[in-house]
Amino acid sequence: MLNRRHLRIKVLQLLYAYFQSEENNIPKAEKELLHTIERMYDMYLYLLLSLSEMKRAAENKLADKKNKLRPSEEDLHPNLKFVSNEIITALEQSSSLKELSEKRKLNWMGVENQELFRKIFQHTLENETYFQYMNNGLSGFEEDRAFAIAIFKEDLANSDLLYHYFEEKSINWIDDLDLCCSMVIKSIKSIQEKEEFIPLPLFKENDDEKEFLVQLFLKTLLNNKESEDLIAELADNWELDRIAKMDMLLLKMGLTELQIFPSIPTKVTLNEYIEISKFYSTPKSNLFINGILDKAIGKLTLEKKIVKTGRGLIN
Repeated sequence: MLNRRHLRIKVLQLLYAYFQSEENNIPKAEKELLHTIERMYDMYLYLLLSLSEMKRAAENKLADKKNKLRPSEEDLHPNLKFVSNEIITALEQSSSLKELSEKRKLNWMGVENQELFRKIFQHTLENETYFQYMNNGLSGFEEDRAFAIAIFKEDLANSDLLYHYFEEKSINWIDDLDLCCSMVIKSIKSIQEKEEFIPLPLFKENDDEKEFLVQLFLKTLLNNKESEDLIAELADNWELDRIAKMDMLLLKMGLTELQIFPSIPTKVTLNEYIEISKFYSTPKSNLFINGILDKAIGKLTLEKKIVKTGRGLIN
């Protein structure tokens, strides 16, 4: 589920918190890092469950109309296309999703949460996508999939109400929202007709993403003084206390990654930290980081501290 850029960003955030706290408790910091990753997976599951809550809100509205003092013919015999959507039904009936949610104690139960989805669904009723879906006369699994993706993008992924909900739950979740939404869309696209839906795993079996995450974090901390000395040497005419804190952390991470992961090409590492700096540091940070890491690559390669292995990984 996770991509390495997001893992790097998580390490950056936790390193920043670590140095701000001045606790010097590395095991505790590592535990917090893994906890934030687990919480991101919770958000992914919450978002998967949100489509079923939209269906519940729709069913409640249909029931209210039927129970009116003088229900109309439409109230008594409503269009059930949305509440019969096969994609939402597949999510609702997924034993894997249910077991994961129960194990992690995730649900949208409670009056406040039900009111949240009532408001979101009320907004959906005014959506042109919803109107077209309900009235186009088409049916079938792919029709339902296309609508589920569209409604998730328009009314859930971009919902201010959900945004504020997640922001109150965890400030770190806001940085995770885009990735989690993209994983939900990927999951919806993977659903097959008459097959059990299985959520994406946090870490793929037999991959090294978790090891990458933990080692990048720990080795950046352990190499802190060595990295600072190298940055001071390479940053001509710059005092270390004049370098932005985020720039220092990104440089330390970059220097560590270059040296301890032989299978990651130097160009990949260089480009990744340049790109991350555009979003998490100052406007000119990307140029500064590019310059320092480029110098570091030349120096460390000559000193044989950067050794890449595997076909095509020399550069």
